[in-house]
Amino acid sequence: MGVVSTVIAYCGTPVSPLELWSRWRFDPWVLAVFATAVGLYIFGRSRMSQSRVESASGSALCFYTGTAIALLALLSPLCALSVSLFSARITQHIVLLMIAAPLLVAARPLDVWSFALRRHSANAAIAKRSSRSHPMIAAGVFAIVVWAWHTPLLYAATFDGNVAYWLMHISMFTCAFALWSALLDRAGDPWERMLAGLASAVQMGLLGALITFAPHPLYSPHFLTTDAWGMAPLQDQQLGGVIMWVPGCGLFLLVALLDMWRALSNPSALSRLQAR
Repeated sequence: MGVVSTVIAYCGTPVSPLELWSRWRFDPWVLAVFATAVGLYIFGRSRMSQSRVESASGSALCFYTGTAIALLALLSPLCALSVSLFSARITQHIVLLMIAAPLLVAARPLDVWSFALRRHSANAAIAKRSSRSHPMIAAGVFAIVVWAWHTPLLYAATFDGNVAYWLMHISMFTCAFALWSALLDRAGDPWERMLAGLASAVQMGLLGALITFAPHPLYSPHFLTTDAWGMAPLQDQQLGGVIMWVPGCGLFLLVALLDMWRALSNPSALSRLQAR
């Protein structure tokens, strides 16, 4: 059965299996933003090298890998597929929030861009970065934003025009970047990071479970677009819920368990816990 829909979304019309691999997007604005970010990163690393400021081992690889993954998530045929299938849109979100975001955080691009943009105060800019992170606040804001955009009303709005689509992706990615910055901040309290990781795992798992076990389809943009892919809308929604549930919950849980192990192996962290 062919694809039948009147939806006009940022990623175009719903796609059929036969035309999927022809549906790459070459959005000049997105390409320009990514090219600028990469150019500033290259320039910043060059200035850091000239100033003999060390960067984290493997940070460049993390930056380029994370950037490439984010660009593919936004412009590859996955974009077109996300118009047809809820499960594809959730896959796009997981790739951006759970893979690209932590890779970019590990690269510390804000430090590098500071060197690219400031002539005399780059060292001071890095030195002033607060060593205090607030993982529970970051986890709470991330949860609110993710849950809000996956309510049926706001989700459907992202198919009505470019503004809502980019608000969804920019807000979720920004919150994910902030959360991963807190979770990967080794200067912070490992117990706080562990609690934030556990809270994030629980909320991602709960949202995924609610979507998976919903008794009827919730997301109207996909009511008429899943037949071409051999699924009913409810089956597509269940698959999307599982994709959010398992990888989303699992990665946060893994990070929380690693922080627990580090905390239990650290006498000072144990003493801080006992003093509470």
